[in-house]
Amino acid sequence: MARVASHLRNWLAPLRHTVLHPQWFAFRETKPTRQWVGKIAYGRVLDIGCADGWAKQALSGQCQYVGLDYPTTAQGIYGTRPDVFADGARLPFLDDSFDSVLLLEVLEHVAQPGAVLTEIRRVLKPGGVLLLSMPFLYPLHDAPHDYQRYTAPGLAHTLDQAGLTCDPPVARGVGFRAVALLAAIACAEVVVDACIRRRWRLLFSPALIAAVPVINTLGWLLGSIGGSAMLATGHRVVGHKP
Repeated sequence: MARVASHLRNWLAPLRHTVLHPQWFAFRETKPTRQWVGKIAYGRVLDIGCADGWAKQALSGQCQYVGLDYPTTAQGIYGTRPDVFADGARLPFLDDSFDSVLLLEVLEHVAQPGAVLTEIRRVLKPGGVLLLSMPFLYPLHDAPHDYQRYTAPGLAHTLDQAGLTCDPPVARGVGFRAVALLAAIACAEVVVDACIRRRWRLLFSPALIAAVPVINTLGWLLGSIGGSAMLATGHRVVGHKP
């Protein structure tokens, strides 16, 4: 199933910025996240779980970037080579080494989130910042290494437990747009499962595929009215080392 899903992702990649893609609302967050990183991160920057190092392109020319990832993730999933191979719970750096740390869509995949955040606090300089983003209402992914989701208060509490103060978490993809993202992904998952198992639900695939742009368009229109952070696809938060 993973292989079929990978082929499907590659086939859909050119459509990711159109309403035809089931994860359209998720990809719409890419640009705001890049702008957020570029605005706040400074100095020597550690990117934990850096994947292909996309965040480096968002930083100013004055920043010194260090990308870190786990070997099985970097090589096995992304086929990349970061600057450093290491475990986020045991960072190979001295205390007070970085001005900024990025932890973008990573914490949900960490089996010991408290240990990683404590290590981040250790390597941050006093006054340094952590830029953290993670999903909330979003399906299981990269299993079996998908361990948790946090509410906004839960995220703030977890950072506090690690000795980091934080600004109020900012919700993203709120209200109808969160509902639309989940509904569109649900349609795609049924189609993928039907293709793999050749089940009778394959008969409904054309209707489900056609439903995706309709769901995305309705989510966008209804989301323009407004929405509550009570329903959010994820959160961004800035943590500070006192």
